[in-house]
Amino acid sequence: MGHGAPPASRVPRTRLTADNAAKVAATLQALATPSRLLILARLREGPLPATELAAEVGMEQSACSHQLRLLRNLDLVVGTRKGRSVVYSLYDDHVCELLDQALYHVDHLRLGVSDTAAAIAEPERAAAAAPSA
Repeated sequence: MGHGAPPASRVPRTRLTADNAAKVAATLQALATPSRLLILARLREGPLPATELAAEVGMEQSACSHQLRLLRNLDLVVGTRKGRSVVYSLYDDHVCELLDQALYHVDHLRLGVSDTAAAIAEPERAAAAAPSA
């Protein structure tokens, strides 16, 4: 994904309704906590037992477990029991895409870049209007 260029594939737009608004809000609220974002970002690299995950994101085991429980209840992560430990992973690729889009947006804000259709079309119009050499 280059800045100012449309992503290779776009998720189809789905209408936000009164029925799905609460679930969407809860999902976005889960992403509003830095510790949860760190957990999700680390799990994007691959599954990890809860104890190792806590150490890698710099959290106390109990705090990490609390955040994992919230993320699990929102279907953002899944835990699979392996012997005496639970190995966590992202629920699916949509969670990766949520993180990618959030990071992409923050980077665009920092750079003052927009991916609106008008902003993407403007450089193309300028290039088409430029005299040929």
